[in-house]
Amino acid sequence: MKKPQLRKPSLRAGLATVVATGLLATPLAVLAASPASAVEKERGGRCDGARFSLSVDSDDGGYEVEADIDDAPRGSRWRVVMKHDGDRFVRTVARATADDDDDDRGGDVDIDRWRRNTNGTDTFVLRVNKVGTSGGCRTVVKVA
Repeated sequence: MKKPQLRKPSLRAGLATVVATGLLATPLAVLAASPASAVEKERGGRCDGARFSLSVDSDDGGYEVEADIDDAPRGSRWRVVMKHDGDRFVRTVARATADDDDDDRGGDVDIDRWRRNTNGTDTFVLRVNKVGTSGGCRTVVKVA
């Protein structure tokens, strides 16, 4: 029985492999290097009988940051604190008001701010607490 002989790859076959690899890898490298164009992240939960959420959307070199408290008793007051990378940029007490779109008896609090994109991972924190109650609730959104 003859022993099979191994062929040395030709220069042409090696060049074809390099070109094919380059053609496949280039679009992947471009996609990995391009900035996130449509970041949308949202987190939240329930707190003192209401729903709360923190949403972060990319917007013009920064982020549209929105804190929402929904289905709260109308007229209830809420302490709201928002932070970006540890720096407080909102500290307020807001009253839950009727939402024009709702027929129910719940109230809403909406706070919108724009924040510039910083180097590295951006960390946003929302803390809400119904005035007159102990504790409060917190959520975090991280955007790379």
